[in-house]
Amino acid sequence: MAETATEIQNRQYVKMTETPVEKLVAGLAVPTVLSMLVTNIYNLVDTAFVGTLGNSASGAVGVVFGFMSILQAVAFMCGQGAGSIMSRSLGHRDDDTATRYTSTGFFMSLMLGALIGLCSLIFLEPLVYALGSTDTIAPYAKTYIFWIILAAPFMSSSLTMNNLLRYEGRARLGMLGLMTGGVLNIAGDAVLIFGFHLGVEGAGISTAVSQFISFLILLYMFLSGRTQTKIRISCADWHLKTVGNIAATGFPSLLRQALNSVATILLNSNASVYGDAAVAAMSIVSRISFFVMALAIGIGQGFQPVSSFNYGAAKYDRVKKAFWFTFGLSELLLIITVIPVYIFAEPLILVFRDDAEVVDFALRALRLQALTLITVPITMVTEMGFQSTGQRALAAVASSMRSGVVFIPVLLILAHLRGMAGIQEAQPAAFVIAFFISLYMSGIFLKHVDKRAEELKTVCNI
Repeated sequence: MAETATEIQNRQYVKMTETPVEKLVAGLAVPTVLSMLVTNIYNLVDTAFVGTLGNSASGAVGVVFGFMSILQAVAFMCGQGAGSIMSRSLGHRDDDTATRYTSTGFFMSLMLGALIGLCSLIFLEPLVYALGSTDTIAPYAKTYIFWIILAAPFMSSSLTMNNLLRYEGRARLGMLGLMTGGVLNIAGDAVLIFGFHLGVEGAGISTAVSQFISFLILLYMFLSGRTQTKIRISCADWHLKTVGNIAATGFPSLLRQALNSVATILLNSNASVYGDAAVAAMSIVSRISFFVMALAIGIGQGFQPVSSFNYGAAKYDRVKKAFWFTFGLSELLLIITVIPVYIFAEPLILVFRDDAEVVDFALRALRLQALTLITVPITMVTEMGFQSTGQRALAAVASSMRSGVVFIPVLLILAHLRGMAGIQEAQPAAFVIAFFISLYMSGIFLKHVDKRAEELKTVCNI
């Protein structure tokens, strides 16, 4: 006999509030980590394939990455904004509110992705230069970004749906959609770039097609009854309060991703002074570093639904336990990962571009970033803790630290004072500075959780 909606709701509630925190976070993190690794493997393979076409083509991948960060900013705002509220609503056992926010978040992302795509097509020429293209990189960037623009609404809404599935505690369903798209993307790159000799255009077509397929798979999860919340046009709520709540709660994600995009553009612009090889080098370093960080971020994304759901269910001790477990596990995984990256930095770079000048620019930057990546977990878990518990202002401050408020001025100052050496040093310096700020802010988060726990005890004793 099929389970009723109430039975499914009760089973999910028990899972999220009674499963040992360590097992729950790890269980939700594994599919997220796998999804991110496959996506990042695609990004690395894409960079390696396009790297065979020359420094200018390789630089174009880094330039377009800045545009993709803009789409990710919108997607994470809608997905994590709606998802955080949805998860807390499920913790309160309010399925109707949860579905309302799920539906609204999805359609917001779809429409905003389409709007960004339309504006980008109209202003394509100035866009690629604004993203940091040189005159030699621009033709490749325009060819590549055209296909990314066409896929913009599907790319943004796919990322939103993945976030919604995570916050509902169904990360495995999101993994199926993203991993399928990632694998198809890698295969499509090989066939179109080398088999049909389409070059950069082949990489763009492959990305667009795979993103659309991921979109269809993820949407099917919500339409087929596999989720507790639903995506329905009739359930979308366009009142200012609902849209404003999603935007405000998701603003830290928007801010973080938008600052990442600005940081990427500034990094490309400053590196372009030293030629296409410098742009290609920093693009390669960014991709490798983000691949390593994906481990910590994936663990953190396993923490978010646990934190949101249990905060909504007033299980504050579980929120704290999840915080410390997430920090410890992500720190351990990063330490294990950065050691081989530091030791084998040069052969890693050569996988993407066999060019002496590119290797020279990239080697020092990659090793410096490898040394300082171990400072990222406290920044990540603090930011996600604030956002998952609805502390919007503090979440916005925390999310802006690592790659924005700290990185951008550090980059501009060091690039001016130390040239290319300063560009190589900027991200590592920003990691370290953000670490000390986040260490202080983590204390604020934990004190807030303790305060809510004390308030609950007081109410229960009355």
